Amino acid sequence: MTEKDFIPGVYPQKVEKGQITYSSPSNIALVKYWGKKENQIPANPSVSFTLEACATTTTVTFYELGSAGSHFSFDLFFEGRPNEDFKPKIQTFFKRITVYLPFLKSYHLKIETANSFPHSSGIASSASGMSALALCLLEIERELNPEMTQEYFTRKASFLARLGSGSACRSIEGDLVQWGAHKETEGSSDLFGIKYPYKVHNVFNSYHDTILLVDKGKKQVSSTIGHGLMHDHPFAAQRFQQAHNNLSKLRSVFEKGDLDTFIEIVESEALTLHAMMMTSQPSFVLMKPNTLEVIQKIRDFREKSGTHVCFTLDAGANVHVLYPENEKEKVYAFVKNELLVYCENQQHICDRIGYGAKKLG
Repeated sequence: MTEKDFIPGVYPQKVEKGQITYSSPSNIALVKYWGKKENQIPANPSVSFTLEACATTTTVTFYELGSAGSHFSFDLFFEGRPNEDFKPKIQTFFKRITVYLPFLKSYHLKIETANSFPHSSGIASSASGMSALALCLLEIERELNPEMTQEYFTRKASFLARLGSGSACRSIEGDLVQWGAHKETEGSSDLFGIKYPYKVHNVFNSYHDTILLVDKGKKQVSSTIGHGLMHDHPFAAQRFQQAHNNLSKLRSVFEKGDLDTFIEIVESEALTLHAMMMTSQPSFVLMKPNTLEVIQKIRDFREKSGTHVCFTLDAGANVHVLYPENEKEKVYAFVKNELLVYCENQQHICDRIGYGAKKLG
């Protein structure tokens, strides 16, 4: 599919007003997307676990204006309060998608959104937030065009979410989602995420992710700026090739349930992401001292216990502790007894693999 496939014709129905609610999850990348081209096109492909507990719930209440205006008409509420800080990002998003949702300037929108986790702290709040909003907007379009198929709806939702936040395109479905063209993955695309199309061993279908809130503060650098630093990065080409190679290796890993190689790839990807930030110009150190303490503790415990616990990181200090269902009691006891001391007020989130966004109303 191309961008043109997402431009609608004349809508067969008329809708005066309504209200739509979606809950959309965050996701945690196993192979990281870092660096992008124009129009939110990824510099390398990625694959992620969709989460369940870490989610954004968004309600869009809309009514038709007397005539289409030259500007977008919307109010934004975050966790019950008006939020002007988020409005420029929504404005930019609307400008990017108006060619694909031409009804936008014909309605006033009241957008109410809330997260189940701390905003802007290294958990992908933009992924869950922009995917939830994209789904609500596309649901309005589905009311205007009831003949839209579910397959097209899902693909276009991912396409639109990507234009708000790249990783948001991986939050529409679950449990494993790949985004970015990869020569060995049939159906892969830079324009939208797809459900991982190959065989996946049962061990990966019920993975746990305990998120350690090492630092709940706002990130030192936004993901947008971080991606931009890859343009002239001295190691960018090697990094992009590494991502392609790791995706190729994961096909066998997912099929066989090879947890040892899974750990090697996932931890390498996490540390490479931070290494790219530490070697950019300007450089940023996003990990905190407690992040490093947790990483070392996890590696020591894995060696002593024979479990398959591992870590990954997003662009922040918090640590995602990944482990299979059949080891949950032993690993969570370790987390509780030895790792929570490194979290702010021992705060953490117990999450697990999820299966994508849900329409709530």
